Amino acid sequence: MSNIRYSNIRHPAIRHTPSAPTRAQHLAAGERIDAHRHDDHQIVYAGSGVLAVTTDAGTWFAPGTRAIWVPAGTAHAHRAHGRLDLHLVGLPADDNPLGLDAPTVLAVGPLLRELILAYTRDAADDSPERHRLLAVLRDQLRASPQQPLLLPTATDPRLAEVCALVHADPADPRTLAALGAATGASERTLSRLFRGEFGMTFPQWRTQSRLYHALRQLADDVPVTTVAHRCGWSSASAFIDVFHRSFGYTPGTHNRRPW
Repeated sequence: MSNIRYSNIRHPAIRHTPSAPTRAQHLAAGERIDAHRHDDHQIVYAGSGVLAVTTDAGTWFAPGTRAIWVPAGTAHAHRAHGRLDLHLVGLPADDNPLGLDAPTVLAVGPLLRELILAYTRDAADDSPERHRLLAVLRDQLRASPQQPLLLPTATDPRLAEVCALVHADPADPRTLAALGAATGASERTLSRLFRGEFGMTFPQWRTQSRLYHALRQLADDVPVTTVAHRCGWSSASAFIDVFHRSFGYTPGTHNRRPW
């Protein structure tokens, strides 16, 4: 199992594209879009596959029932897990229907999905009908619940070392105390760091990590039982229950959904 590797977003070669594009494009499994930033806001949606968007703060991940809001000026990189149908919607910097200044994962219901697909179908269309489509899309964005699908980047080296161990083997059953013993940090210190840096407990963070790895493997058509075993769940049924509560559908239908 390979580690999650975060892009070096602070690298001086970050591309600057003033306007955030509105378009639809395909990415092959594993394909990346290197770190870049826009002067506009952007909505990033994967009609199929699993999308990961990485900034200095961490990695946001989204299957087809989620979209990612990327605020203007945020340096970010994309990666496709599975074949990705990518849909991008750019909005001017003074048009922030969500009032958000940090990347955020949003729930995408059937209506918002169809609006995004229709709006990105022909970026050159400047008809009144398309302008009305955008107005409804913005209304739906405002009504979309936010979803905490984020793997934050650790700044403390002790926390980063523990996170790397879990990412390297999501099925690792060790407790926080045992992981601390392996890295030279106390359980109490690590527990404080998880809450202080990530705003969540170690079990909550590990579940997020395991779900991310599970989505990546499901996008590659790995069987559900195998994914459950590789990602640390005690049984396929336990995995299915957590997955369904997190995403609203079962892992067995992940690559068959009509999204």
